[in-house]
Amino acid sequence: MSVSSTSSTSSSSSTSTISTTHSTTLDQSDFITILLAQLKYQDPNDPMDDKEMASQLVQYSSLQMLTNINTNLATLVSNSSTDSIMSGVDYIGKSVKSTGYNLTVNSGTVSTLYYSLGEAVTDTTASIYDSTGDIIRSVSLGSKGSGEYSFVWDGKDTNGNTCSDGTYGVIIRANNSDGDSVVVQSQISGVVSGVKSSSGTVYLELQDGRTVALSSVTEVVNTATTSNAS
Repeated sequence: MSVSSTSSTSSSSSTSTISTTHSTTLDQSDFITILLAQLKYQDPNDPMDDKEMASQLVQYSSLQMLTNINTNLATLVSNSSTDSIMSGVDYIGKSVKSTGYNLTVNSGTVSTLYYSLGEAVTDTTASIYDSTGDIIRSVSLGSKGSGEYSFVWDGKDTNGNTCSDGTYGVIIRANNSDGDSVVVQSQISGVVSGVKSSSGTVYLELQDGRTVALSSVTEVVNTATTSNAS
């Protein structure tokens, strides 16, 4: 009796995919590769013109210089941004004053708005706006001489209701001696809790959620709070 055995072998094949990235620009490596190829495959009976070769070398040199300049500029911008952020870190934990018009209400505590007048004004009014842009209260501040002032809203609307926690806008208007309407430039204050960078601008994050540009900070102050308008 004969016994035959059959063995089968299975083979597997794997396929690898090679992706090709196409570039629409030439860098230094591409430029020199093209130049070397021209030299390699040039017709010995009609070699590349010396002037043409010199021109291409000048172009290559210019490309290299521009590339180096761009690299150095990118490094400079990056270092500048880092330096600005590090400068902002020095403000963490401190109260700052910055140009702005937003106030916050937090558990009955209202942040301070500062404003300065370069001339005497009359009929000064502080208008408080909610997040939808509606006026919820107007406070008369009377006549004011030139100088610096502070205004702290008591956190209540026209009907005397306490407003919910959040951010509110305040615009101060007045009339000068000629009777012309004047919009007064205001500043806000708050305690810095963090620093961030966005689109090349460094911002200070305040504890109450507001943000101010580092470049807008005018001075370091103590944040005043009160329940009375002044």
